[in-house]
Amino acid sequence: NVVVPEGAHVQAGEKVVAAIDPEEEVIAEAEGIVHLHEPASIVVMKARLYPFEEDVEVTTGDRVAPGDALADGGRVKSEIYGRVEVDLVRNVVRVVESYDIDARMGAEAIQVLLKELDLEKLEAELLEEMKHPSRARRAKARKRLEVVRAFLDSGNRPEWMILEAVPVLPPDLRPMVQVDGGRFATSDLNDLYRRLINRNNRLKKLLAQGAPEIIIRNEKRMLQEAVDAVIDNGRRGSPVTNPGSERPLRSLTDILSGKQGRFRQNLLGKRVDYSGRSVIVVGPQLKLHQCGLPKRMALELFKPFLLKKMEEKGIAPNVKAARRMLERQRDIKDEVWDALEEVIHGKVVLLNRAPTLHRLGIQAFQPVLVEGQSIQLHPLVCEAFNADFDGDQMAVHVPLSSFAQAEARIQMLSAHNLLSPASGEPLAKPSRDIILGLYYITQVRREKKGAGREFATPEEALAAHERGEVALNAPIRVAGKETSVGRLKFVFANPDEALLAVAHGYLDLQDVVTVRYLGQRLETSPGRVLFARIVGEAVGDERVAQELLQMDVPQEKNSLKDLVYQSFLRLGIEKTARLLDALKYYGFTLSTTSGITIGIDDAVIPPEKQRYLEEADKKLRQIEQAYEMGFLTDRERYDQVIQLWTETTEKVTQAVFKNFEENYPFNPLYVMAQSGARGNPQQIRQLCGMRGLMQKPSGETFEVPVRSSFREGLTVLEYFISSHGARKGGADTALRTADSGYLTRKLVDVAHEIVVREADCGTTNFISVPLFQPDEVTRTLRLRKRSDIESGLYGRVLAREVEVLGQRLEEGRYLTLEDVGLIIKAAEAGEIKEVPVRSPLTCQTRYGVCQKCYGYDLSMARPVSIGEAVGVVAAESIGEPGTQLTMRTFHTGGVAVG
Repeated sequence: NVVVPEGAHVQAGEKVVAAIDPEEEVIAEAEGIVHLHEPASIVVMKARLYPFEEDVEVTTGDRVAPGDALADGGRVKSEIYGRVEVDLVRNVVRVVESYDIDARMGAEAIQVLLKELDLEKLEAELLEEMKHPSRARRAKARKRLEVVRAFLDSGNRPEWMILEAVPVLPPDLRPMVQVDGGRFATSDLNDLYRRLINRNNRLKKLLAQGAPEIIIRNEKRMLQEAVDAVIDNGRRGSPVTNPGSERPLRSLTDILSGKQGRFRQNLLGKRVDYSGRSVIVVGPQLKLHQCGLPKRMALELFKPFLLKKMEEKGIAPNVKAARRMLERQRDIKDEVWDALEEVIHGKVVLLNRAPTLHRLGIQAFQPVLVEGQSIQLHPLVCEAFNADFDGDQMAVHVPLSSFAQAEARIQMLSAHNLLSPASGEPLAKPSRDIILGLYYITQVRREKKGAGREFATPEEALAAHERGEVALNAPIRVAGKETSVGRLKFVFANPDEALLAVAHGYLDLQDVVTVRYLGQRLETSPGRVLFARIVGEAVGDERVAQELLQMDVPQEKNSLKDLVYQSFLRLGIEKTARLLDALKYYGFTLSTTSGITIGIDDAVIPPEKQRYLEEADKKLRQIEQAYEMGFLTDRERYDQVIQLWTETTEKVTQAVFKNFEENYPFNPLYVMAQSGARGNPQQIRQLCGMRGLMQKPSGETFEVPVRSSFREGLTVLEYFISSHGARKGGADTALRTADSGYLTRKLVDVAHEIVVREADCGTTNFISVPLFQPDEVTRTLRLRKRSDIESGLYGRVLAREVEVLGQRLEEGRYLTLEDVGLIIKAAEAGEIKEVPVRSPLTCQTRYGVCQKCYGYDLSMARPVSIGEAVGVVAAESIGEPGTQLTMRTFHTGGVAVG
């Protein structure tokens, strides 16, 4: 190869390289001598274009003969690249072969090129390319080969990808309607189609008239833009808008996609007949499986059934007359209401509260006709719906066919959905006032007067009580045994006597007395005996009730939840629903008669608060001095100040609760927080202690704390500091709810095909659930929290036989809570470190999981049934609490939580 410098001559037959662009290495055999004038490229054999320094514009249409120097305005077709449009050619010196040029623009040009593709030949070339040593080129060839083979196998041609005709939507789906004033309102699509048709017709006309190239080109570009706008307006360039408004027109893509699109709005979700919606109010008298349905609404919902019933009973001679009777709303006869009662007897309706975040957002209830306009809801199903009675609305639907009715009654009845599908914990459980009432009667009075005194005989103790030296419930010792006056003075042969004494005012429900109950001598309070009776009557067996209950503690939120759960496991759904209704009835009744209510004086400020604040101020001065003397950096000073106020706030909180416990055990605020009925330690602290540190909008913590509590009232500055955090809470709630909802959709989308397909996939793989975790402080292993171990093992299937405390748990066994309890005891004794269990992660079932690998259906506390859509349950179980959390943003009102 000879590199040719500028101006050199080349002999015929020599191979030459253009000196200007040696990287290109264009090698060609010269025909005769080629003379290079100024910096230029040699174009030889297959005419090819090379970059040069002087730009020469070329126009279309010229032909070039071999051997000519290419004049300005020439055009070249390169065999190497097929037909190309060349805008700028830079001083081409000589052309060896001449070609016609064919230049086009847009999809038209692409279609021509696609037509020329020989797929079989391309396939062979790509198979050859697959042998190339470069990995990147092989990967690229493999991708192209997939596409080529897909075309060959399906019998499609590549050029068919270019539209030659535009699909037109049927007129019914893009209507024109006449509005008041004779004008027409039209669907956006009509506007888009109109632009497309106008431009297409104009192009036809211009082509027929032989208009100049530049006009044709512009018209083609506009036509392409019109087609783009019909298919997806705004995808390319700026969107087409309505004349006189900023709103982009809705194209075909907009009509199909998104939440308001054809698929999600009209195909996956439809408006239905026989449905209604109204505001919900509480229905405390309802049974768990009932809801109150307004009479007028029921009339409309059950209209077809009612018309038939009216005809049958002879209230109306025919259906038409019956319909007319119902339309005269004012004077509906009593027999029509009686007929309606008969119609709804034994039927269920579905209640739904939006947003429906998990399957318990829609449940079935037996309707009870009520006066008024509001739907009445059972208080215990509020948690599942996340409903409250501050103006929430719910929708009612009527399953029409008998098959739909049966399915709703069996699978969706509220009394059959007591446990959460996500965690297996009871969702229908006592809350708020119900807890308050039951806690109130099972709390015992502890008094200080005369506490710790010793007496030789019971008579001495009773005499001291008569003299007013010893309180009824103060702990004393008699003849060396610990007791109290109440236990000595009141000894009842049965619970009824104790409750009678309370009714006559001799005793309070909270006094500790001695009662014989189910053959045992119990030192307890009349309130606790009453509670045991309530549970016993509800489940129909007082002995079982005694086993379910913890008699010696006040009943608070968690113990009541455990009671419901144990009842579900031991007694089944029906009795548990009865128990829940009994707890609801007595809980409401007792919290009402207890007279518990809050006054401002109930927020008691602990006497130690002032001392703690003064100590903190002293330490604060020391920190500031250390900083001023240069012993601390600004960051260290900030961290120490935050630490100081966090500790002080914690001390004040403890003081608040200690003060309540020792001096005001029946304080309404304290009782509500302790029982779990309402309020948490944080809120009590802000009412009686101090608000503490607040957050800046950025999420950082202000180093100036709010020293006041709400009881004392905030200063202007404190109020201002507080407002930041509260506002941020509000903004976050609005913004994060949408993200969380979208996450739920994505989770359902990936998981919805996972269904329980078979009983056992027969895999030998398993995972081991560890019972210990490393302790970062002591660098040793410590037992994990009981609740963590339970959630990891309960309902799982053992993959290998395990021996614990001398008991053998066989392979394939579903682990119950009793089994998990045994395993935890064995772990405490150092017998076992991990448990091998089957897992969906190791399941071999195709397109789903098997029963054994999945384990229990938590909502029924039994092995999952085949056909259960566990993927969707899993997705909702993550999405639902996520959305709840963002919507609640546990209103600490921007208090910095350490």
